[in-house]
Amino acid sequence: QVQLEESGGGLVQAGDSLRLSCAVSSRTFSNIGWFRQAPGKEREFVALIRWNGDTTNYTDSVKGRFTISRNNAKNTVYLQMNSLKPEDTAVYYCAATRSLLWSIRRDDYAYWGQGTQVTVSS
Repeated sequence: QVQLEESGGGLVQAGDSLRLSCAVSSRTFSNIGWFRQAPGKEREFVALIRWNGDTTNYTDSVKGRFTISRNNAKNTVYLQMNSLKPEDTAVYYCAATRSLLWSIRRDDYAYWGQGTQVTVSS
């Protein structure tokens, strides 16, 4: 059963904004994170938030530009992406864990969506 589903990706120009959504069908997760995988690159951590809490974390390359947020009533986690750069081009995945550990390691996340493509042109 699919428990995470991303949406909101698309083709934009540098400097534009996008908001990605991750629909969550289970309320048993502890942490929800965003990861991305660019062509020819390994999947990397982007942002993290607790399902019940305000603690967040971001990779250095997106700090000040991206914001992760949550709407528990709508069972949705968001990634607001501003001032997009071509380097942000990647497939973006949401991921979840039931572990209480605060981790940015992709191997610590057992649940993944199918990804949504974000392409930023120059």
